[in-house]
Amino acid sequence: MTAPKPRLLRALAIPAGMALATALAFLPNVTASAADNTPAATADGPMLSYVVNVRAGNGVSAHVQQAIARAGGSVVIAYDQIGVIVVHSANPDFAKEIRAVRGVDSAGATRNAPLPAQSTTDVGTPKVLGAEQVAEAGAEATAGQDPLEPLQWDLPAIKADKAHEKTLGSPDVTVAVIDTGVDDTHPDIAPNFDRAASANCVSGKPDTTDGAWRPSASESPHGTHVAGEIAGAKNGVGMTGVAPGVKVAGIKVANPNGYFYTEAVVCGFVWAAEHHVDVTNNSYYTDPWYFNCTTDPDQKALVDAITRASRYAEKKGTVNVAAAGNENYDLASDSITDPVSPNDGTPSDRVIDPHTCYDIPTQLPGVVTVAATGAKGLKSSFSNYGLGVIDIAAPGGDSTAYQKPEPPATSGLILGPLPGGRWGYMAGTSMATPHVVGVAALIKSTHPHAPASLVKALLYAEADATPCTDPYDINGDGKVDAVCEGAKNYNGFYGFGTADALAAVTE
Repeated sequence: MTAPKPRLLRALAIPAGMALATALAFLPNVTASAADNTPAATADGPMLSYVVNVRAGNGVSAHVQQAIARAGGSVVIAYDQIGVIVVHSANPDFAKEIRAVRGVDSAGATRNAPLPAQSTTDVGTPKVLGAEQVAEAGAEATAGQDPLEPLQWDLPAIKADKAHEKTLGSPDVTVAVIDTGVDDTHPDIAPNFDRAASANCVSGKPDTTDGAWRPSASESPHGTHVAGEIAGAKNGVGMTGVAPGVKVAGIKVANPNGYFYTEAVVCGFVWAAEHHVDVTNNSYYTDPWYFNCTTDPDQKALVDAITRASRYAEKKGTVNVAAAGNENYDLASDSITDPVSPNDGTPSDRVIDPHTCYDIPTQLPGVVTVAATGAKGLKSSFSNYGLGVIDIAAPGGDSTAYQKPEPPATSGLILGPLPGGRWGYMAGTSMATPHVVGVAALIKSTHPHAPASLVKALLYAEADATPCTDPYDINGDGKVDAVCEGAKNYNGFYGFGTADALAAVTE
């Protein structure tokens, strides 16, 4: 299976309205600025969402509040801890006007499509496991295995099966899946679900209504699959997660059409930070730009906002882990052609420099960047790579034509839960990332007082060094499909190596 262009394997998307934030929300240490000023600017454009970045820590100054109102903006929420303000405005010149205001560091539109967002035609459907396959897998299961565990070649690939003989992880450790939503009613997720650390952040401010973090029937199952890969309970039902004893939370940031906009991602990181989440899983890129160029004032503002949010979370003790992407791009090259941005407007072929145009949160400082491997331990055919960008690798699946697993596993893809009590296969760096998150959660379980920096250091130090695949001809056609640079202990395909769950609980 070749992963589609976005690293998120999107579900069938239908037109649906994104809920507008009409009231102010409060978080610990978050101040929502007054929004009752009547906008003075003429509202003659589509209603868009913006981020306005100011100095952190002291609340939004009256001067900036007044400038936002004069420019036709209304404040949705202000994250004072990081100095990020979410604003809605129909003034097409809002960002340009507000960037000229004293005290504003950067500002930009988070989207091209108006609120509510336009629909996308992308489809990402997992391969659902049938009743016969479930029964066959259960017949292969040995003592101590969950029924579907024989199909999970990915667990022994990182020695998670051996790690489970020592510990399943601590229930005092919480991981958060920042994604399309998590079905906490699934039998593999319900035993470990952390409701208190879960929320819906789609509007840019948290909604903690019961079940708000769940995907609807028409939304992508992506987040549920990821959550199960990390912390699917070892309970005699279904499959097993990498860290089946830790807690998992759902932070929903994708709107009904599958877009991950900046204000939602900022909310997700801040929510995780304020709710003592130990590790976040980020298997997406922030829409609408695959790469955000800091030479563009709008895109620079998005980079600034999410950088502030992810750094804030790490300072609070959270390890942030992100997928590298599924286009077989060399993220360390001099140039990349990006044909999909903006994906909510009119895309064009942009030639960008990945050293100044960033995939966020993947390329942000401090974020653990994950490449995918297949059942033979080689870089997945679709996985992005790059020396100095990739930190670590883990199973994300690949076509059985390229990397076929050993029996009784039958698919080269990754098995996980789907909403509605089902299971199915998916592939991508989206699936590799939760394996690393699970290993990080096991490290945190073993070293409960370790700060985020030490958890990351152990993650890298304990990885199995994986040398470059040279030449890399994954389809066997005699042509090199990607070039790996670096040494055995650190290179562009596998970073510091392949994640090791056993080392996480023994060293």
